Amino acid sequence: MNFFIVMNGKSFRQIFLIIILAFFTAFFLYMQNIAVSPVFSTKDGPKAVYKGEKDVALTFNIGWGDEKAAPILDVLEKRGVKSATFFLSASWAERHPDLVNRIVKDGYEIGLLGYNYLDYSDLEDSKIKKDISNAQVAFNKLNIKNIKLLRAPTGHFDKRTLEIANRYGYTVVHWSVDSKDWTNPGVNKIVANVKDAKKGDIILLHASDSAKQTAKALPKILDDLNSKGLKLVTVSAMIANGDSKSNEIR
Repeated sequence: MNFFIVMNGKSFRQIFLIIILAFFTAFFLYMQNIAVSPVFSTKDGPKAVYKGEKDVALTFNIGWGDEKAAPILDVLEKRGVKSATFFLSASWAERHPDLVNRIVKDGYEIGLLGYNYLDYSDLEDSKIKKDISNAQVAFNKLNIKNIKLLRAPTGHFDKRTLEIANRYGYTVVHWSVDSKDWTNPGVNKIVANVKDAKKGDIILLHASDSAKQTAKALPKILDDLNSKGLKLVTVSAMIANGDSKSNEIR
C-alpha cells in the first residue's frame, strides 16, 4: 500500500520557512558557543577582571609580527598617552627585545599573554602551568619582573585557569569592550566598536601584525575617549583604584 503526502503551495512555504529559521537558530547558537567566553570568577575564589569602576584602560595584545607595534607606540607617544597595558606573548618578546624595551621605556605596563598562543580551556592543567612557567622564565631573562597580570592567549579560559594563575600570583584580565580590530573591518568600524566605551571599561586592541588598521583607528579612538573626559589608566591602576567586576563560574 502506498501513502502520499499532498501539500499545497502555502503549506510548502510554511515548512520551508520553518526549516530556514531552524537552520539560522542552530547557527546562531553554534556561533555563541565558539565565541569568546564571558568573564568569570570561581565562587569565593580567584577572579578575572573585565571591568572597573572608573577611568578607562587601553590594552593591546601582541602575539606575532614586528611591523605594527612600533606605529602604535608612535601614536601613543605623539598623543601623550602615558598609561596603557600591553599583554605580550613571551615567545614574541624573546624575538623582539627592542620593542619590549621600548614599551618599558615609554612607561607602559606589561602583562603576560602566555608563552605560546594556546587555548588554555583546551589544555590539561600541567600544560597551562608549563606555558605560564615558560613565559616567566622568558621575561626574567629580559629583566622584566613583578608582572602581576595575565590574559588567556586566545581569550578562552575556565575556572582551572583562574586557579592556576592565582597560584602563580597573577590576576586574569579579560575585557568589556572588544574593538575587533584583528578582523580588519575598516578604521571607521573599529572606532565605532569602541565608541560606546565608558568609565570602568577595559578596551581590547591588538598590536600584532594581523591588526593592520589599529594604528590608523587609534587617534580617533583617543579623540572619542578624550571628548568624554575619560582618563586613561593601566589595568593595575584601575584594579587598585576601585572595585572590579566579574561573574561566577558554576
